[in-house]
Amino acid sequence: MRSGTASQAAQWTTWVPVVAAVALVLGWGRVLPVSAVTVVGLCLVGAVLAAVHHAEVVAHRVGEPFGSLVLAVAVTVIEVGLIVTLMAGGGDKASTYARDTVFAAVMITCNGIVGLSLLVAALRNRIAVFNAEGSGGALATVCTLATMTLVLPTFTTGRPGPQFTGAQLAFAAVASLCLYGLFVAVQTVRHRDYFLPVVRDGQDSGPDSHAPPPGVRQTWWSVALLFVALVAVVGDAKLVSPAIEGGVESAGLPNSVVGVVIALMVLMPETLAAVRAARRDRMQTSLNLAYGSAIASIGLTIPAIALASVWLPGSLILGEDATHMVLLALTAVVSALTVVPGRATLLQGGVHLLIFAAFVFLSFSP
Repeated sequence: MRSGTASQAAQWTTWVPVVAAVALVLGWGRVLPVSAVTVVGLCLVGAVLAAVHHAEVVAHRVGEPFGSLVLAVAVTVIEVGLIVTLMAGGGDKASTYARDTVFAAVMITCNGIVGLSLLVAALRNRIAVFNAEGSGGALATVCTLATMTLVLPTFTTGRPGPQFTGAQLAFAAVASLCLYGLFVAVQTVRHRDYFLPVVRDGQDSGPDSHAPPPGVRQTWWSVALLFVALVAVVGDAKLVSPAIEGGVESAGLPNSVVGVVIALMVLMPETLAAVRAARRDRMQTSLNLAYGSAIASIGLTIPAIALASVWLPGSLILGEDATHMVLLALTAVVSALTVVPGRATLLQGGVHLLIFAAFVFLSFSP
């Protein structure tokens, strides 16, 4: 029975990314009718589910925390390409698109994914356990990167408005890239054990601990299909974004809502993978995915946007307004109180989800 289910999963996770990629190629550069947007949306959902499957195959082969790093970096690299592509299209909202998308990614990962994972883990095991050392270091990295790139531009005086001067942007880009590299080195080499799932007394390391890892051929096949699925996720999200933009404009909502919706779609693979890990009592893997995605989203996006701003038209506004800075500060304080004990209950999960709900609500009704 299990082999039959696995065989069916292998079949659909093989052809769905290809179909989603074909839909991307056929729809690229065209104005799609409602029926085509619906088809692309279905392909998007299928590609997300396939990406999670192949990411788990790769993660099982390479082990933690490398598995979480693969998915986080892969999604972020392609997300950077999406941001640059949309900014190159110009328009009034292009100057804030990078800021809106990066901040939405931070709120989604640090509150949405963390809160949902804590809720699932606590419902299943009463208490979610994880390594405070690794998670605390990751959280400190997120807070530093977010403050340096999204808060400081509001208070600098080199240029009018919430934006860096050229030298300030270059410093922020280099510092972000260096801090990201330092975090990856600590996570994967220097203190790898801080980012491994916690094993409870009297339990094995999880339901997959005794399963044989996939072969080399299957792993490389999953790597290729993971890349195809992620390209399809981000590309199909761009195809449906005009419909989202039209709906946002007709509803009279802020332009930043578009970045929030697209970030939600792009981060679906991490969300599903983190929830699955939480259900298996591997809360540390969930936190690796959440905080790792936030770090990669800032540490890779800001340097790429800084480099692209040399030839992109218009200005680059990174500084957040007072409302978002309050939400960021609240997220930092609550996350620290959650991470430091190394244990969390339903309450912490609910608090994070409430902050995430406040972010989404205020995005629609500022």
